[in-house]
Amino acid sequence: MNVHVKPGSLKGELQVPGSKSHTIRSILLATLADGQTCIENPLASGDGLSALAAARAFGAIVQQEEHRWIVQGRGGDLVVPQNVVDTGNSGTTTCLFTSVASLVDGYTVITGDEQIRRRPILPLVNALNCLGATAFLTRGGQGCPPVVVRGLLEGGNVTIEGRNSQYVSSLLLSAPLAKRTTTIQVVNALEKPYVQMTLDWMKRMGVEIANPSDYSRFVVEGGQRYHGGSFSIPADWSAVAFPLVGAAITDSDVVLTGLDFSDSQGDKQVVDILGKFGACIHRQGDDRLHIIGGEKLQGGLTIDLSDIPDALPALSVLATQAEGRTVFTNLEHVRQKETDRVAEMTAKLNSLGCSLHMERDCLVVDGPTPIKGGTVSSAFDHRIAMALVAAGLASEGEVVVTDAQCADVSFPGFFSKLAACKADLSIVEASD
Repeated sequence: MNVHVKPGSLKGELQVPGSKSHTIRSILLATLADGQTCIENPLASGDGLSALAAARAFGAIVQQEEHRWIVQGRGGDLVVPQNVVDTGNSGTTTCLFTSVASLVDGYTVITGDEQIRRRPILPLVNALNCLGATAFLTRGGQGCPPVVVRGLLEGGNVTIEGRNSQYVSSLLLSAPLAKRTTTIQVVNALEKPYVQMTLDWMKRMGVEIANPSDYSRFVVEGGQRYHGGSFSIPADWSAVAFPLVGAAITDSDVVLTGLDFSDSQGDKQVVDILGKFGACIHRQGDDRLHIIGGEKLQGGLTIDLSDIPDALPALSVLATQAEGRTVFTNLEHVRQKETDRVAEMTAKLNSLGCSLHMERDCLVVDGPTPIKGGTVSSAFDHRIAMALVAAGLASEGEVVVTDAQCADVSFPGFFSKLAACKADLSIVEASD
């Protein structure tokens, strides 16, 4: 599917979908929990459905209703999956459920699509082996899925690389069901808001862990139980960035609704970052955000993305329209997502006439530069697809984003919602 975007603005209200990261954690813990769990407003597409399929593979019984999932948990008594667990394009599902597999007395094979089979998971595999499980990769020297895991997780002491917070969250979520206490030492702790989100979900469902301020060491008592309950998934702050940026760089007037400003998601920092660029943005009540575009944006900023790597695609588009040089730092982990997002955004925005270049683990953007029309590929990366559509709104000519259907991974209905806000875009099936 190709999306054709013409220059224009956004006017109206736009509701952001439920958080991908919250949805995956909630369905995982509902699977491990005693009793029934009701999850309101889950992300019922893409990565959320991948997590739901994984939960069912381990024996959870799920009733899907409109805007609600009702889960009958296994209470730690998981079943051995009857087939390979296919996580699709979901890196979070792959990592988090890999440790779930260590709670089963039997072999589980976990893999995903071509992108997942290129994403490193060896540090997590090594950690599970240190904690008494059996885990290995099917391709020597690759360090990536498919991964094979057999329990049972014993517990013990382990050191894990923290640049990818999914490794840390994976161990934390499953460690309470290990046989004995697990001590997790974290080296280079990054993406801390995602770890905090994991701890928050564990606490909601009955397991509380002391949290050091630097997220460097966790002690998790074994033999614990999670308990079901009723929970609502907040809006996805990672998804908020794309309509915000699209509005900020055009003559727009948009209100985003259904937000939770008290949530632990790190990507809500994007609001403050847009303010530093000079965007006209402010809160309305407890759940709304109003942005008026057309303001002159000022760069000259250095922005550390160590805790909010998913914001890079959207913010790099914003920086192309700001006066001066903007430098994004601490991007090593950004290059290990669905794609190397640093290289991809550099190449694609440069092909549209912008000025970006990479320096070690930094991205340097000089602006403002006109965004020319042209055809660019999403690289089958949902965040790149949405970022390029936002860029197209501020372009001098039509921008065509190919393979754009991947946006549904984290933002179902993204294009129709933009169109409802007066965006001039059209969808053309690739076969056309």
